[in-house]
Amino acid sequence: MAHVLVTGGTGFLGSQAIARLLASGHKVMTTLRSLKRQPDVEKMLSVAEAPEWERVSYVEADLASGAGWDRAAAGADYVLHIASPFPNSRPKDENELIVPARDGALRVLRAARDAAVRRVVLTSSSAAVGYGHGPTDRVFTEADWTNLDGPGVTPYVKSKAVAERAAWDFIAAEGNGLELTTINPVGMFGPVLGSDYSSSIRIIHAMLTGAMRAAPPIWTNTVDVRDVADLHIKAMTSPAAAGQRYLALAGEPISFEQIALALRSQLGEAAAKAPTRSAPAWLLRLLSTASPQLRETVPQLGVVRRAGNAKARAELDWAPRSNEESVVASARSLVRLGLLAD
Repeated sequence: MAHVLVTGGTGFLGSQAIARLLASGHKVMTTLRSLKRQPDVEKMLSVAEAPEWERVSYVEADLASGAGWDRAAAGADYVLHIASPFPNSRPKDENELIVPARDGALRVLRAARDAAVRRVVLTSSSAAVGYGHGPTDRVFTEADWTNLDGPGVTPYVKSKAVAERAAWDFIAAEGNGLELTTINPVGMFGPVLGSDYSSSIRIIHAMLTGAMRAAPPIWTNTVDVRDVADLHIKAMTSPAAAGQRYLALAGEPISFEQIALALRSQLGEAAAKAPTRSAPAWLLRLLSTASPQLRETVPQLGVVRRAGNAKARAELDWAPRSNEESVVASARSLVRLGLLAD
């Protein structure tokens, strides 16, 4: 049994990681920006049916501040650094995202090094791998890095790439034996445990509520949040994972139209409002001139970005669920928890 620190316990991935660590018998501490959120984590762990969730310890720590991190890392064998800022809208200044992501990662790494932690598994993103390269048929792998000066690189994408680069640079220059592994997931789907969930789940929410009346010509790579949590835990202890990056995705990209079809075929009446038609790209481009929300999607229209998961499968014996299984699980959980009225 290991002592594991999980940053960001209230999050979509963080709560699933805690549940899986408990199921594996590990001792878990998690960080919260405010300890007032502890009941929220406990409720999510209860929904996940995590064993002995009462054993989780909590410490207040914010990525924007140095306070609390030494205490959080003390005694930990491993750290899963999952917490990261994610915007509801594009910031006016990209540094509003880049600086907290980079500096927060470095705060966690310093605390882990000073506490003699064995390894940090950092949640990065496919955004640090395959963006900024323009239209391409290439299949991106862990050897690739996002081109920060390339097309379609949003502040969020840049923040993930900059933060991960900074983490690797820190390990090389100041790590003092601390091991680092990064997990680079694509859009995370799968069962939600509460109202804190990934932006990807909002796609499912919009389809089930009828907010998305037509499916835009957008493709997305998917991965189930449970599989991402499992990959973190595999990477935590595997000797082969030290110093490695791992892309986390189910397989081939899936279109919004295919997602809607999967929901209607598997959920029946609960998915009656899911789109039954597609929205042409030209119309969305036209409408985007008056809609900031649509404007964000224009660079993704018709873009199919492919990546491989062979490394995680081969080195860590990782076997992710299918696209369809994870998007349907997302929908069922939203229905079950009564979250469609949000």
